[in-house]
Amino acid sequence: MEPAPVRWAPRAYPSSPVFSSTRMYSSKEIPSAEGNRSLAQVSQWKLSPMILVCGEALADLFVDEGPDSGLTARVTLGGSPLNVAIGLARLEERAAFCGGISSDRFGVALRRRLESERVVLDYVINSDRLTTISIVTTDSSGQPNYSFHGEGKADRDVGIDTLPGSLPADVCALTFGSYTLAVAPVADAYLALARREAAHRVISVDPNLRPTVTPNLEDWKRRFGAFLSIADIVKASEEDIAVAYGEDADIDEVVAGWFASGPSIVLVTHGGNGATGYLKRGGKFSVPGKPISVIDTVGAGDTFHAAILSYLNNSGKLSKERIADLTAPELARAIDFAVTAAAITCSRQGADLPTKAEVASRIGQ
Repeated sequence: MEPAPVRWAPRAYPSSPVFSSTRMYSSKEIPSAEGNRSLAQVSQWKLSPMILVCGEALADLFVDEGPDSGLTARVTLGGSPLNVAIGLARLEERAAFCGGISSDRFGVALRRRLESERVVLDYVINSDRLTTISIVTTDSSGQPNYSFHGEGKADRDVGIDTLPGSLPADVCALTFGSYTLAVAPVADAYLALARREAAHRVISVDPNLRPTVTPNLEDWKRRFGAFLSIADIVKASEEDIAVAYGEDADIDEVVAGWFASGPSIVLVTHGGNGATGYLKRGGKFSVPGKPISVIDTVGAGDTFHAAILSYLNNSGKLSKERIADLTAPELARAIDFAVTAAAITCSRQGADLPTKAEVASRIGQ
């Protein structure tokens, strides 16, 4: 089924922050319309729904071959959930981050990065443990391979007793993903948070399976299954499914099994071949990939996840009452938007997620 043309109307939200999670500005301090945005626009942005992104924030160490049989390395700030939070903010959504962040040098940089992208930090769990470091290498096609140095690090220093209290009414959705779904104690804490909030807020899950962190697949399936039972949206890659269920696994059968557990929507990405959407009440359709020159695919799945949530929020569908009523054409348009956003990320180095204006300019190309 070919998606109908996407008509994307940007909301009048500020493109740069005028308040932080720790300080409110007075009306005299807010820039005028000739500067950034008016007080009315700021007020509208503050009253819009917020998406709470839960998971890890870490340092990615990209390693390449260097001269004289040596190695070269560069550090970037990453983590799948951190990318999703930044992606949402660049798409002009109100995003908040809930995860353990260290007081070390990397942790300071992670906070500054999130603040610079206007992600709300009210729900960050402060930790004196070190930041997880992920070693990243890419193959000839730009596909990344990861190995993690994270045992006992800050992103896992999240317990049930450190979870945020009651969330404000403007939090419309929570996202969970990557290895913090499956390693204790953080996985138990996030599951408790998801269960607490699932009756009133949309729960979106991206397994983003990391077998080097969670090599016991049976234990991973058990923990992932617990999230499935309360999820509304599941976004996964065909690689996730192949690793978890075998190279010969039938994706349609896997999705049917997931639907039996709970979610209303399942999205499966296929790299450069686009993505497929499934509705629990019936319907399967694919959106092709976009023609681009791939630099690497780091952050592509996170871009897709953020863009799906952003589109659904802009369409008024990111609520517990309306998510299950999503129609096939509506979801097809959302997927087309997300595939376009992910393609932009793949066209540049690292997890450099696009802005709303960049995606809007590429729709239909």
